[in-house]
Amino acid sequence: MPTTGALSITTPSDREIRFTRGFDAPRQLVWDCHTKPDLMKRWLFGPAGWSLAVCDIDLRAGGAYRWVWRKAGVPDMGLGGVFREDVNGLRSARRDRRALCRWLHRSQCWQRRSRA
Repeated sequence: MPTTGALSITTPSDREIRFTRGFDAPRQLVWDCHTKPDLMKRWLFGPAGWSLAVCDIDLRAGGAYRWVWRKAGVPDMGLGGVFREDVNGLRSARRDRRALCRWLHRSQCWQRRSRA
């Protein structure tokens, strides 16, 4: 699915990041590729050698999602959160919660949590 324009990243507020890109494909196919686990696993790889091992999505307002990338010999890397909005086929909004603390020394993790 070729893109039709450059990726645009804007910050509408101090708590939002908006990513926008056009695709030369039917709207429903683009939506499905971003919301259906079997299709997401085909393209959402991460760094070289990583694969999307867990892709759980409850695509509705208040529904949770969890993505876990895996690579042999290193700790898993994850991302999860809650969907705040879903307008089927048009847009979704979510609140992310990263789970990368296993990559850091425990004291660094504790310091980051303490400041939050």
